[in-house]
Amino acid sequence: MAGVKQGDWVVAAADQVIAEGKRRSPDSPLVCASGISPSGPIHLGNLREIMVPHFVADEIRRRGLECKHILSWDDYDRLRKVPAGLPASFAEHIGRPLTSVPDPCGEHQNWAEHFKIPFRAALAELGVEVTEISQTEMYTSGTYREQILHAMRNREKIDAVLGRYRTKQAQAAEDEAEEDKGNEGASDSDYYPYKPYCAACGRDTTAISSFDEDSTRIRYSCQCGHSDGFALSEGNGGKLVWKVDWPMRWAFEGVTFEAGGVDHSSPGSSFTVGSQLVREVFGGQPPSYLGYSFVGISGAAKMSGSAGGAPTPTDALQILEAPLLRWLYARRKPNQAITVAFDQEVNRLYDEWDALGRKVAAGQAEPTELAVRERSMGSATRTLPTAEQVLPFRTLASVVDITTGDEEQTLRILRDLTTDEPLVNLDRARPRLDRAQAWVTGYVPTEERTRVRTEPDRARLEQLSPTEREALKLLLDGLDEHWSLPGLTSLVYGVPKLQAGLELDAPATPELKTAQRALFSLLYTLLVSRDTGPRLPTLLLALGADRIRTLLSVA
Repeated sequence: MAGVKQGDWVVAAADQVIAEGKRRSPDSPLVCASGISPSGPIHLGNLREIMVPHFVADEIRRRGLECKHILSWDDYDRLRKVPAGLPASFAEHIGRPLTSVPDPCGEHQNWAEHFKIPFRAALAELGVEVTEISQTEMYTSGTYREQILHAMRNREKIDAVLGRYRTKQAQAAEDEAEEDKGNEGASDSDYYPYKPYCAACGRDTTAISSFDEDSTRIRYSCQCGHSDGFALSEGNGGKLVWKVDWPMRWAFEGVTFEAGGVDHSSPGSSFTVGSQLVREVFGGQPPSYLGYSFVGISGAAKMSGSAGGAPTPTDALQILEAPLLRWLYARRKPNQAITVAFDQEVNRLYDEWDALGRKVAAGQAEPTELAVRERSMGSATRTLPTAEQVLPFRTLASVVDITTGDEEQTLRILRDLTTDEPLVNLDRARPRLDRAQAWVTGYVPTEERTRVRTEPDRARLEQLSPTEREALKLLLDGLDEHWSLPGLTSLVYGVPKLQAGLELDAPATPELKTAQRALFSLLYTLLVSRDTGPRLPTLLLALGADRIRTLLSVA
């Protein structure tokens, strides 16, 4: 167990959370928190906000302790901008709460639910259980009323804390992110940590002009021209600004662990300020905390849900098995960046995942590798489904590419490929087979798809050199004897060896490797009219001996 602790970030984080809980009170509940604003597609970068606390909470539960993982939906936040790909007409709703903006497809209750629903389904598929909290419900029900009044009565103290970290550079970044420092009134000294939504236009383009502590009544004016007021002890038409809202919730929910992106984790950032505010204003303690790095795709920069095109967990789960997607988040420390591959690198991801599985099965895995594999396969309460018969992803992708998804042909080929344990039906290869099908049809460019020739390339066959003619004859003569995946692998690599007077299993010299590459290029040209393609043994097995002879035989 000591070896696991040294290299396992989840174990180390869980230890800290348990210690923090004991430090607060032996009976203190352990609460891991996540927060997401459903302002646009919830992408794979947002998923890390969930997965880091999920793994920590799950580790705590595996130790027999109770731990709640809450997901605060920041659905009472303003709509900041319209994400790419959605109608520009929704710009009229900028400034309104996400739950007050119509659903862009007209099928859900509101804008926020439009983006929550697919994310919920993805979390269920990933085996992630959370307790959801809608900030719209919390604010509009008056649940935070005392906290709001407390913040307003302590606004000078809050402003002083913010002032410790406020610089022109930090303020510019803060304004750009629309993490408002507060409401400005008639003079620069009037600071208010509360932002009302306008009763007329519904937007937060408002500024408080006065607050009476006895009656709790505020007055505000809006950029739309409307002026109004209400008593905070009775009305619920607004919310605390972000840097005050976050620490208020830490105290309210008793949060013992939370993770945050690097933009919230730097000196003078939201977490630093919040840690001061929760102690000095709300009488609570900051949670144990981990900052996490960005998630990119194929080397791309930080994802942005409003920039358009950022893959979502739903997108990823079309091509990555749920345990593999969990593994991508579990194997990296939070401060390490993650890259999720949707291109040819997806083959390498599956190869690495399968290699880990074989290592574990053989009893050769290190303690940390065992722990990562276990938490990737499911949670303390649920093991995720996997294929009954695990076949290499690149093999499945090659087969569905060659057969264009024809199930009868696919089963024939896969049955020939699995000589040790013949595949009796395709369901035994699912869900991985379905992932391979989705990847080939959705992510492999058309020019990279395999198109097997329907007629021999007679012009190229007539131009064959004597060496090339001999190579094709040796290949065709050996098909029947070597008709299996290992056999064909030995044959296609061995033809140049036979031509050199060597045995099939002779070690490859640099000269032989050059001859092998030349043969492979020739075979691809004659079979698929390209210089490259699927692994040749798989391609040959997929085509069948008769079709190979038709395409390669010299008249």
